[in-house]
This record gives sequence, C-alpha cells and structure tokens, in this order.
Amino acid sequence: MIIGSGMITFRLHGCRSLKAKRKIVKAIINRLRNRFNASVAEVGSNDIYTKAEIGFAIAGNDTRMVNSKVDKLLNMAESLGLAEIIETDMEIISL
Repeated sequence: MIIGSGMITFRLHGCRSLKAKRKIVKAIINRLRNRFNASVAEVGSNDIYTKAEIGFAIAGNDTRMVNSKVDKLLNMAESLGLAEIIETDMEIISL
C-alpha cells in the first residue's frame, strides 16, 4: 500500500474573523475532498484567522498514481485562488 500525505499552509487575506476563515477553509476542504476522494482536514492554526493549515492523505497501490494525485491536489489548491499558499510539505510512504 502506498500513502501520499502532506500539509498545505495558507495565508488568508481579508479575513477579519474566525467565521470568515471557516468559510474559506470549508470551501477548500470540500473541493479537494470531492475532486480527489482524499482525506482532507484542517490540522493546525485553528485560532489564527489569517492562517490555515490543511492536511491531506491519499492511499493507493501504485506509487506513480499516488504521486500524480498529490501533485494535482497541490496544483488545484493553488489554482482555487481562495488563499495564498505559503508552504507545502509532502511525503510518499510505502507500507
């Protein structure tokens, strides 16, 4: 089994409250989940309304396929235009 996991750190411009942050983060998470059938969740910076940390995981049986899906997920997160990506971290694990 091959697992691709990672974390994306976003800077949220124009957010003045946690409610505004929640709306943006929820939109990002839902789009990534639906498009890639991946596990996606907010994993850090929960109380900071100008920053969001979103973690993801994708499982499969082919390293190239998992790597490709992770790359596409990162590209889509950037192309959404809802927030600025300031850091990404990715890891492919073979079990």
